[in-house]
Amino acid sequence: METTNGTSSTSKLDDERSIRHEKRAALKQQNMDPATKESSRLDSSLKRHTALIKRMRQSMASDNREQIMKDIDALSLEKYLDEIVGASLDGISRCKTERDVWSAVEVLSALHRRFSATFTPKLVSSLAAALAVPSRASLANLSAEQRDKEDSSRVIRQRPILRISSELALVGVIRDDPTRSGGEWIMKTIKEMLSNDPTLSSLPLLATFLKSYAYPFLGIISASVPKQISSESEPGSLSASQTEVTPSLVIDEADQLVEKDVRDRFKRMCEGYFENVCKKLVIEHTRLQEQDRRNHEAYIRSGEIFEDRQQAYEKMTKGYEKLLANCQQLSELLCLPLPNLPNDTRKADTLQIGVSNSNGLGGDDPDELYTTGGKWEDDEERKFFEEVQDLKDFVPKSVLGLDDANHVVDDSSEKATDRVEQEKEQMRKLDEELQRLRGETGIQKNTQSVDEEDDAPTPTPGTPRAASPLASPQLAPQGPSQLLTALLTRLPDATNRTLIDQAAIDFAFLNSKAARKRLVKFLGQVPKNRTDLLPHYSRLVAILNPYMPDVGAELVSLLDEEFRYLQRKKNVVKELAEVRMKNITYLSNLTKFRVVPTHLILHIFKVCLDDFYGTNVENLALLLEGCGRFLLRSDDTRERFGTMLELMRRKQSMQHFDQRQLLLLENAYYQCNPPERSPRQEKQRSNMELFIRHLIYDVLAKKTIDKVFKLLRKLDWDDSSTRTVLFKIFTKPWKLKFGNISLMAMLTYDLQRYQPAFSVSVVDQVLEDVRRGLEQNMYRTNQRRLATIKYLGELYIYRLLSSGIIFDTLWSMVTFGHPDGRPLPHQVCSIDMPDDFFRVRLVCVLLDTCGMCFDRGSQKKKLDNLLVFFQYYVHCKDPLPMDIDFMLSDSLEAVRPKFKMTKTVEEAAFAVDEILTSVFHDVDLDGDESGEESGEDDEEEEVEGRRGEEKEEDEEEDFGETDELLEERAPSPEQAVILSASNSLQENLGPSEEAEAEFAKELAKMVTDTSAESRKVDKKTAMALWDSSVQPPSLRKKRVEEGDEDEELDAKMMHFTVVTKRGNKQQTRKLAVPAESALAVHTRSAQLQDKVEQQQLKRLVLDYEQREEAEEMKALEARNRAGAVKIRYVG
Repeated sequence: METTNGTSSTSKLDDERSIRHEKRAALKQQNMDPATKESSRLDSSLKRHTALIKRMRQSMASDNREQIMKDIDALSLEKYLDEIVGASLDGISRCKTERDVWSAVEVLSALHRRFSATFTPKLVSSLAAALAVPSRASLANLSAEQRDKEDSSRVIRQRPILRISSELALVGVIRDDPTRSGGEWIMKTIKEMLSNDPTLSSLPLLATFLKSYAYPFLGIISASVPKQISSESEPGSLSASQTEVTPSLVIDEADQLVEKDVRDRFKRMCEGYFENVCKKLVIEHTRLQEQDRRNHEAYIRSGEIFEDRQQAYEKMTKGYEKLLANCQQLSELLCLPLPNLPNDTRKADTLQIGVSNSNGLGGDDPDELYTTGGKWEDDEERKFFEEVQDLKDFVPKSVLGLDDANHVVDDSSEKATDRVEQEKEQMRKLDEELQRLRGETGIQKNTQSVDEEDDAPTPTPGTPRAASPLASPQLAPQGPSQLLTALLTRLPDATNRTLIDQAAIDFAFLNSKAARKRLVKFLGQVPKNRTDLLPHYSRLVAILNPYMPDVGAELVSLLDEEFRYLQRKKNVVKELAEVRMKNITYLSNLTKFRVVPTHLILHIFKVCLDDFYGTNVENLALLLEGCGRFLLRSDDTRERFGTMLELMRRKQSMQHFDQRQLLLLENAYYQCNPPERSPRQEKQRSNMELFIRHLIYDVLAKKTIDKVFKLLRKLDWDDSSTRTVLFKIFTKPWKLKFGNISLMAMLTYDLQRYQPAFSVSVVDQVLEDVRRGLEQNMYRTNQRRLATIKYLGELYIYRLLSSGIIFDTLWSMVTFGHPDGRPLPHQVCSIDMPDDFFRVRLVCVLLDTCGMCFDRGSQKKKLDNLLVFFQYYVHCKDPLPMDIDFMLSDSLEAVRPKFKMTKTVEEAAFAVDEILTSVFHDVDLDGDESGEESGEDDEEEEVEGRRGEEKEEDEEEDFGETDELLEERAPSPEQAVILSASNSLQENLGPSEEAEAEFAKELAKMVTDTSAESRKVDKKTAMALWDSSVQPPSLRKKRVEEGDEDEELDAKMMHFTVVTKRGNKQQTRKLAVPAESALAVHTRSAQLQDKVEQQQLKRLVLDYEQREEAEEMKALEARNRAGAVKIRYVG
């Protein structure tokens, strides 16, 4: 694949080169035969000449080419050639791209063809002057910065001029003589440019020239992809090999634009110049290394590098890097190798600590991989604690005291052996103590480790003194003491790996016994509120510890003494809390760097475990959070630390701790040893469920609701799985955006026309969810309950439930769960505590959603009564929080702007008393009227009439609220379409579209037909049908009277009236049927059954009202007897 790509890219470059060669050859052929025009026929106006010169001065790029060429052909130009030459130089300098350069070449070629004798010499001399390098005398008066700026601006200015001059030499405008090209002129110009440039500032110009014109002027085809040239290659051998790589571009010698001898001399000149530049590179590289060595020695000798020396070194480094980049570019363009340069880059190897090695300087497995269950939480933490740089890669061995290698190795091996033996002895003692602790059932205090050094001086934690500022800020520190002071001053700001690593290197150059003591004292006096510095200071100690072990040992000893002091001061809790946290955190970080010996940190853990109460509980929690995970997952401490954790859990279960301590220990334990959890299983959903969820949760919006509705209707509603998915989504409004709940209710309303059972089931489930929320009252479901109550209000707005259900829900939210349904001030209720205000929030949400609908008729009175009782319910609670108070005020102001809240619970109870009095007064009056037998029918009619009025009011209000919302939407489609895999389901879906169209056509024809004949026929037909089916009133009255008389005369016969028609007259005839016949028996039983049903319905209505009144009276009397609310009865 790579070979194919390389071949295709090479062929593409060859095609581009051949196209350029053809264009240059064609233009050169035109320039060899200049055409002369008669100037008398050309325009010589000053205005047009001035416009041309101005246009050329502004730019000779491709956008101005057509107009300039047109003007050159139309204008005389003889008198303005000097101005045109100057304008051409200005326009050339603005040509940046290859297309612009070629446009400028074509313009200049056109001028050359007209004025080859007068214009071309002036142009060539101007180009030579523009490509000349400033004299050394002029540059000698400039400073270094000014000289650099002048060189950079000159390179930018000369780059387009050199490119266009090279093109002009190829197309025959610039010539060495009439029969030769201008290749030698270009070679001499570049030679003069490079020869008079001792600072090598013209190297970018040579690179630009070779990048575009190496083949026509030198015969070298540069590689399409830059690559490093091997140093083993011989100069001059790579160009031939490179040419062999791309043999597809073959140009005959006769077609070459530059002569072969010029190409060969040009190539030798560039190769010679490259050799000289390489020699310069080697010299600069050697000088830079020498300067680096001198700076290093000066730093070791005096402890500092002077500012002028540092600036000179930085300037030398910058120049060397620039020269190296130019040499690499020339090497690629000329296909020549770079010289051998000694590799001076220092290895930045890092010490892999954290593996099971006793000296902490490395391990047998440096490639330890990070895993999720490993000793580090993430890869960044692993790098911070394990990848510690080695000082010998940055500091000379003499500074680190590593001159006598054998002596150092012997000393280090002896020290390591002693340390291993010491640690084994300490571990053996620790194991014995752990075995003793395993057999103990009670809690024992081991104060030996605390009291064994009571006579020792008590260390007092403090803060490091701020370094005094230098007397003169302009002067750098001179001695090692001042340098160390400056370094210690910088340490509190070293809050990342780079800064702390550099600080370690700086301290290594200042290494002395006094400096190490000052450093340990400084590190041991970290401010109590700067615990963020402890990991970085621990890393500093870890870097220095392999070569300065006394730093780590003294700091650990200092922290151990501080820990013992804090154990003796266990009774001082608040004052030393921050000091304890700093001490434990410091030890934990040093442990993870393996600076603290293993036996010491385990001994500290055991001391806290022996005295497992008070401040030691917090100490243990901090230890577990800081280094518990590391100790539990390290090979050398896993077993012992696991045993200690078991002991801690056992003692924790046997002792009594407060809630805060239990939480600390649990969090620390699970952070140290997190439970193993299986990965979370993603729920598998069918494609249909994913599609429905996408419609409801992602697509549903005000603008797309009609589209969503149509797609929902097209689903297969007969499929039980699809219907179940829809039911789940429509009954879980809390998964929607809160603003889209109203859209969900709108969809439910629209679906009612086509799936009424589904809408009813949704309403039932929503009411059940509201009831369940009142019964359970769990905090985690509060958001669900808010969304559900909002959904319930929106369903009422869209007429999916009646106002009675809304009022029942509101009353249940203020009474449910309280004894006898009556809240009392500060009454404790398990599901509605006095300090639980969530029901108030629910009522406010429901009132905000649909409370504005209850503003007229009996519903207005019902809401007023509810609000009076609601304010009493609010007063029964504790004082409202500010957010609930504001929410309540806003809700009441929205539904009843003139409603005034009572100030006390007594006023609220009195208001409730008045409402109940008026209600029971109305109930008593209705009861007296209902007790009279003569008024039963009137009462029933009144009740029915009142219900009818309320129903009409409800419908009017419901329609009034929803009309505005429904008018904004387009009417729903009438045709129900069901997506099904089988075509058999489509057979019984009703008439087809053609049948419906035919029916509509006939209906319109029948309606619009107004002829006299059709009206006459319709009238006769209608009268005939009426006469044949309806008897005259006289006959009906006569039949009824005669029938009554016959029933009285003969009870054994049943009389029927038979209607016959003779001509246009109707005749009736009586027909006596025996009462025992089937016809008579069936008719009589049907009459009796209808009469019994009417009497039973009437009795049920009357009994229901009486029973309801009796229950209300009984409940009211019970409340009066048990409650503090006084109710007056009107007898």
